[in-house]
Amino acid sequence: MTTTDLDRPLRIGLVSISDRASSGVYQDQGIPALETWFNAALATPWVLETRLIPDERSAIEHALIDLVDLSHCDLVITTGGTGPARRDVTPEATLAVATKEMPGFGEQMRQISLQFVPTAILSRQVAVIRETTEHAALILNLPGQPKSIKETLEGLKDVEGKQIVAGIFAAIPYCIDLIGGPYIETHESVCQVFRPKSALRK
Repeated sequence: MTTTDLDRPLRIGLVSISDRASSGVYQDQGIPALETWFNAALATPWVLETRLIPDERSAIEHALIDLVDLSHCDLVITTGGTGPARRDVTPEATLAVATKEMPGFGEQMRQISLQFVPTAILSRQVAVIRETTEHAALILNLPGQPKSIKETLEGLKDVEGKQIVAGIFAAIPYCIDLIGGPYIETHESVCQVFRPKSALRK
């Protein structure tokens, strides 16, 4: 991996999974919420690809494979389809395209949501790594509601801004480092990244 590779823009793929939004019954809220959050949080260059698809396992798998293998996204985030309903198949599709599972992300996402609603235990969100011979990406299932998306990424803070529960994005830049992606920095007022001292840039 060359310095040029590490300094390239972060490539993010966003996939909103909803039968009704993808058919035009109502306007998708997941992708705009994620785009707004990344605009506020990221201090390093990034580029975006989006997909709006129905709750169909084959369509989800195809979108994830396309974003990682062909578009070379470093981070792919899905919203929607993670509950217990019959049409909720996002976790199954995500696991089907994975080479490694990252269970800590799902555990932390549920811990954050449990601060607000007891039904957070119904969420089946997963996170995985997909690797090819040329590329690797982190794929994450997030909630579908804009408020929950922000809480999951940022975590919880008290009135003075002190972190109470860590959001999942604090660990994502170092994960991207470890799989060969670009070095990501954030605006600390939104989200403070954690890296071991040995992984920090001088």
